[in-house]
Amino acid sequence: MNYNFVVSKTDLLSRIDLDELMKKDEPPLEFPDTLEGFEYTFNEKGQLRHIKTGEPFVFNYREDLHRWNQKRYEALGEIITKYVYELLEEECHLKKVYVPVDAEETEPRSFIFMSEDALINPDKLMILIQGNGVVRAGQWARRLIINEDLDSGTQIPYIKRAIEEGYGIIILNPNENYIEVEKTKAQEQPSPDSSDEPAEKKERKDKIPKDTKKRRDFYEKYRNPQKEKETMQVFIRENGSPEEHAIYVWDHFISQSLAENVFVVAHSYGGLAFVELMIQRETEVKNKVTAVALTDSVHNVWHQEADKIVREWMRENCCNWVSSSEPLDTSVESMLPDCPRVSAGTERHELTSWNSFPSIFRFFHEAMEAKTSSGKAAPTRRSQRIRYEEL
Repeated sequence: MNYNFVVSKTDLLSRIDLDELMKKDEPPLEFPDTLEGFEYTFNEKGQLRHIKTGEPFVFNYREDLHRWNQKRYEALGEIITKYVYELLEEECHLKKVYVPVDAEETEPRSFIFMSEDALINPDKLMILIQGNGVVRAGQWARRLIINEDLDSGTQIPYIKRAIEEGYGIIILNPNENYIEVEKTKAQEQPSPDSSDEPAEKKERKDKIPKDTKKRRDFYEKYRNPQKEKETMQVFIRENGSPEEHAIYVWDHFISQSLAENVFVVAHSYGGLAFVELMIQRETEVKNKVTAVALTDSVHNVWHQEADKIVREWMRENCCNWVSSSEPLDTSVESMLPDCPRVSAGTERHELTSWNSFPSIFRFFHEAMEAKTSSGKAAPTRRSQRIRYEEL
């Protein structure tokens, strides 16, 4: 092996021009806590625009400071989340319901959103489940909300149309799984005796020249110039993962609803969470759910060990609108023996829920009609090219 090109960390540090690095101090990680503070607002088309220039959001606000720009983007994302929550309550007239339902005052908790008639609507109930990551209740994709518009990035168009068509609504919040609390000093700095570090390694560290240590400390400070507070995660009881959350909401809300027909829209990891719910509550789900619309779902019936009965039910009652260059609703081949797959009419994963929006409502309408005419759940879709007529 040729070691001529191997450069040790010590050699690398010795070449750093400390004076030059000092000129690139990172600005404070302190950002506004309102849209107005960021000088942005949503226009009449639901697009995020700069108040003064009318320009879209700019990620690279400061050149060569990717970490700072990313932190700024994340801070804006938190404001967007609160803004969408406000829209759910004020425009969509949904109510916030906390989980676990029996949480103590001092206990970590999350929440979902429900329409007033969610549990008492005797006809139909729609459940919305987003993918995983930073998105929270009411959102499909933060990136779309910031860079495109509210219609494509949020669940609000689904909610408003569902309410117009007489559905009750329950919005899950599968990614709100824990709260972060600041670590105590004792937790941040374990005693040397409790360290698992070998004695030889500690001895080698002690022998590092002072000058090298100084340069290394400076480098670490430059790489992470503003040491953020150390936090730890405290998980929310029975809601510590998207799968747990879906099962909890099913047990305490959906299964208690009076709706004769439950319809589910699940995007990306939300589809996996639904399949896990199906596996864990098979009989209940089969009896209550009429149809499921998945959008670019990442579920896998083999890895999740879905049995033959679950797979057969999915083939008859589910459809997955996947990212594809084919026209909307065109049949797409699948290697998995589960539900039919059709094109969402876009190759962008995050846009699949928005693009398939009208098709999904027609899919639910057909499933309802088929069930009503036969008196029982009927096959709702086959693997074939489909062109819907406008209702």
